[in-house]
Amino acid sequence: MGRYTGPLCRRCRAEGMKLFLKGIRCSMAKCPIETERPAPGVHGQQRRKKLSDYGRQLREKQRLRNQFGMRENQFRLFFQRALRGRTVTGDVLLQLLETRLDNLVYRLGFAVSRAAARQFVTHSHVTVNGRRAAVPSMTLKAGSVIEVRNRPKSREQAKKALEAVTGKEMPSWLKLDANNFSGELVRIPTRDEISPVVNEQLIVELYSK
Repeated sequence: MGRYTGPLCRRCRAEGMKLFLKGIRCSMAKCPIETERPAPGVHGQQRRKKLSDYGRQLREKQRLRNQFGMRENQFRLFFQRALRGRTVTGDVLLQLLETRLDNLVYRLGFAVSRAAARQFVTHSHVTVNGRRAAVPSMTLKAGSVIEVRNRPKSREQAKKALEAVTGKEMPSWLKLDANNFSGELVRIPTRDEISPVVNEQLIVELYSK
């Protein structure tokens, strides 16, 4: 199955919450969640049925997967990596997702959305520890330095993104040097510092069946 290319707001409406898939547009008053538009489909205005245990587990997994713009097979691979961790599987899964290169580029403000960050990375606009990186799904370790390449096109795109997200709060586990278009992953975030509104334990239960 290929990547979803339909209306992004449709996914937020299906979840009944903002997934911030369209960057700064999600903060506008015309956001479907702000205007309380119903869920998509002919039955969208009907009262939601109570979900079964499996339905709740699946919904949590889909919500997190859609938020990071990942396909099912890739998401499952990240879960398998989390299983091999020495601490709580759900926490490790979220930490792996948060330390993906495309997510860090988005968090630092070099792109206005995760989708834009993924494209920014694949077009070879960034370096990691001085080496060119073009794999959005690569996970970084604490101390890694991300820098926008010193090219007019790369810096111009990053500058526009930084201006668009002015005032955006920077996570405490990241350090941004906007003047030099660089940022550092100071440390791996704890669960309390990770923003996705998700019950990761339900995802662990789903994949453990």
